[in-house]
Amino acid sequence: MHQLRVSVIVPAYNAMPELTDCITSAIEQTIGPDRLEIIAVNDGSTDGTGKELDRLAALYPSLRVIHQANSGTAAVPRNVALDVARGDYVFFLDSDDYLGPDALRRMVAMADENNTDIVLGKMVSVGGRAVPTAVFKNSQPRTDIFSSAAYSTLGCWKLFRRSLLERLELRFPPFRNTEDKPFTAAAYLNANGVSVVADYDCYYHRDRANGNNLTLTAQNLSHRMQGTRLCFETVARYLEPGPRRDQIMRRHVEWELCGPLWWLLLRESEEEIREHIYPEIRDWVENWVTDPVIEKLAPRDRLLLHLLRADRFDEVMTVIRNAKEDAERGHVVDGGRVYWEHPLFRDTAVGVPDSAFDVTGRLPVRHRIESVDRQEDGVLRLTGHAYIENVASLDVATELVLRCYDANHPEVRVPAQVRAVAGLPDDALYADAGFVADIDLSTAASGAPLGRGRWNLFLDVRAQGVSRTVRLKQPEAERTPAQWIMTTTSGNPTTVTPYVTKWGNLSLDVGQEVPRDDTPCQVTGTSWHRSRKGTLVVAGTLPAGEDAQNIGAPRLHVENGAGDRREVPASLDRTAGRFTAELPVKGLRPGRWTVTLHLPGPSPSPVAAVPHLTGLGRTRWFHIARPYAARPVKEASETTLVMEIHAVDVPRVVARKLRGVARRARG
Repeated sequence: MHQLRVSVIVPAYNAMPELTDCITSAIEQTIGPDRLEIIAVNDGSTDGTGKELDRLAALYPSLRVIHQANSGTAAVPRNVALDVARGDYVFFLDSDDYLGPDALRRMVAMADENNTDIVLGKMVSVGGRAVPTAVFKNSQPRTDIFSSAAYSTLGCWKLFRRSLLERLELRFPPFRNTEDKPFTAAAYLNANGVSVVADYDCYYHRDRANGNNLTLTAQNLSHRMQGTRLCFETVARYLEPGPRRDQIMRRHVEWELCGPLWWLLLRESEEEIREHIYPEIRDWVENWVTDPVIEKLAPRDRLLLHLLRADRFDEVMTVIRNAKEDAERGHVVDGGRVYWEHPLFRDTAVGVPDSAFDVTGRLPVRHRIESVDRQEDGVLRLTGHAYIENVASLDVATELVLRCYDANHPEVRVPAQVRAVAGLPDDALYADAGFVADIDLSTAASGAPLGRGRWNLFLDVRAQGVSRTVRLKQPEAERTPAQWIMTTTSGNPTTVTPYVTKWGNLSLDVGQEVPRDDTPCQVTGTSWHRSRKGTLVVAGTLPAGEDAQNIGAPRLHVENGAGDRREVPASLDRTAGRFTAELPVKGLRPGRWTVTLHLPGPSPSPVAAVPHLTGLGRTRWFHIARPYAARPVKEASETTLVMEIHAVDVPRVVARKLRGVARRARG
């Protein structure tokens, strides 16, 4: 008998016709019917839901149906099913939604392999219903709520380890709305790790055709009050005061407290607001909303919370009534900061601090790089425009900023020259937003050449004392200069290679070695060792005649931008006039590594580049039980072999292969 892995729990109330797709999607899971039980609870439906569940149960032994009187909430049927569930894991599936065929198998495997208690499967919108996206940018075998976006989604449509729920004696509170948020919050806060399956569409989220989703019908603020209070109490129960609690509380302050106030409060009567809702919300603010939480919120939420703290009922009602009009108000620049010009800004009678209206860090920077060119004297020139939205380009002091991300070099700043520009959305406001930045890389580092490594390029855009930094994108013409040679202070030539990252950002690769024309050895081949995975083999020829007998052994050398090195001596076959060097790359840190030959000779020894030869592909190996890969990066240098080493994203590789198989099958 197979072990029962998953209990799928489906609360159902007047769920036709979507119910059939929902249950069928669970029945047809690839994990197999013998490892699965589906517990559907008919919550007093009157539309044929109960009859359809009984029909399906007669066809599929894995489906168990429970009928009960209507409870008015999805919480009660879920709890009824939880009390009888037997699977290692529990998955909550709403009756209007459905699963991808391989969803449960993937999620269970992820939890088993990583010993995690909760697994989030990628959600997909059907018909425009909102779904979370941030947490599903990448699959995450093991993470937590503090270092991922998992806590941004508190719906219960997830895989939970049942032992976690039983240890916490966790059940859904019987509320019409917001009943799943405190449940999921408690599970998150006690989980032994969280996993994310982002490379497969697991859960399809949709609204019912008849529009009777509880989320949509229970839309009054009063429907949310109990659940929101329980969210705050749950976080306070499991987290001590401090930065970690503030990080989690911010989600509830932003989404469960402030958000509903802006769009739901005015639906209630003023008597209900004044007598019940307002005192309750003020209590939440007093108990759980700290200054560090307020600082991270949008200005209008900061304003609202400060008014609640000060017990300014009339002003709270006024700013909510006038929210749309106030959002269109302008800005004030003062002391290098930008403030929202709200009617209550610097109103001494109200006393809301200036920080509540500060929008400096939220103003977008608009910029465009028109050209990136190398001048005759080796200077790199960038031209374009950049401005901070809503800040006039007066007293401009913009700087080009270079930051090395794979070596510990100090950042380099170069003042840009201001120039007039036309054709922007407001020519009068941003007339001096144009810039020209010239940087001599041979003297950029306080008179010394720019250090070896990969450098990201930024603009620190400054006007009227306001400063905002933005990452530079690729030039408008999508053209960057070709690689050139820079002479260092030691006299050794070094390459500079402008390139555009896969995210469309402009960067510089500095420090690839330049091949010497007078080197006595010649590389003739590069390959990966046939039996020793992750070992680079470089073969070449020695000089002819007597020189071959006198020359010492070259050393195969790899180095990254951080200065990490590894090298091995080559073995010589003097009779044949050849050399071979075998260098294991296992254990090298992920990143790009330049491959060179250090030749025998005076100190410092001559260096010859190992060229990028066709035929060297990708290799894979395991290091400390993890798969890694290395590949040549042809675009990194025109003269020298550069290898990129990275950890293999196994789920993504498997998914890509499966898609390839599917395409071939369709073809």
